[in-house]
Amino acid sequence: MTDTAEVTEEPGPARPPVNGREVKRLTRRIRSFSAAHGGQAEGQIAYLGTRGYRLVLVGSDGAWGDVVNAHREALEEAARQSRVELRETFDGDLAARVKTGPYEWSRMAGIQIGGPSNNA
Repeated sequence: MTDTAEVTEEPGPARPPVNGREVKRLTRRIRSFSAAHGGQAEGQIAYLGTRGYRLVLVGSDGAWGDVVNAHREALEEAARQSRVELRETFDGDLAARVKTGPYEWSRMAGIQIGGPSNNA
């Protein structure tokens, strides 16, 4: 992961309240990810700014994925219902478990050393 400045949560535009359908949808996506990647996942929620929050998931097999939602509470509840252990930070232990494949390496190289553009 790249070194980024910490983003602090600031009041933004009013968001609609969390609803049960939203949590159910998130729970299905998280459970599907966990089932496809070793049956168990761990995660960490980060603030993205006005867009909301990002739950980064790391499966038992090292695969990773993410879910973005306007509400931290919805992500927390969906993670709880999916039995995903949430971490306070995306620390070295969790990052070391992430496995990247050729796609990620080609994208990183393309961005850093003038390879294919992001919008190609």
